[in-house]
Amino acid sequence: MIRVTVADDQVLVRKGVVKLLQGLQQVQVVGEAGSSEEALRLARELRPDIAFLEVLMPGMGGLETTQRITAHDKKTAVIALTACAQPPFPAQMLKAGALGYLTKTVSVVELEHAVRRVFVGKRYVCHEVAQDLAAYALHEPVESPFDVLSHREMQITMMLVGCQKVRDISLQLHLSSKTVNSYRYRIFDKLKVSSDVELVLLAVKHGMVSPDTHLPPGRSQRHHSQGRLEAAGHGEA
Repeated sequence: MIRVTVADDQVLVRKGVVKLLQGLQQVQVVGEAGSSEEALRLARELRPDIAFLEVLMPGMGGLETTQRITAHDKKTAVIALTACAQPPFPAQMLKAGALGYLTKTVSVVELEHAVRRVFVGKRYVCHEVAQDLAAYALHEPVESPFDVLSHREMQITMMLVGCQKVRDISLQLHLSSKTVNSYRYRIFDKLKVSSDVELVLLAVKHGMVSPDTHLPPGRSQRHHSQGRLEAAGHGEA
């Protein structure tokens, strides 16, 4: 039996994914999480074979969560299941330790294939992002200004874009506020922005977040196109 956990802050999407996974033979969903911190706790307590993670979750985010899960227990494989196909997320997640990267437009057949492949220790990247990763390997010109950021800089960037304060970021990443601020200004310098607002606008421009990510609570519609996965969760299998 393949034991899996699913982490996504959007409840309806998460429930749809859980339903699909429960419909696969020899797959058991043993836990659900709505935040990065919950996902990490479940992985440590339940030690699943596979942990599904949304990259753009509240809290420490998918990159840091992936790194901590894989560092804690090498037997738990991480699969990113996200609406974000744009660079540099796939490469960053794989560098953080994820064995799989899927977008929410994958078919149920491809979802199952990814589960079986990752379960036996093999890497799987969905077709939608495989070409971009190949371009990275061939050192083709970068397509996003965010490609110049290091892994840690990318983690902090996404937390800043998620409207988290420096103090909160420092607590979650176990860094001093001074260190986080140093990273912050280094990010500003690399991306040629001068404020958190400009950073958010740049992230929106390059498809890393949706403009309505920053609507008041209760109005966010971050991922409008969940594709076949969400539809299948409501009966289209």
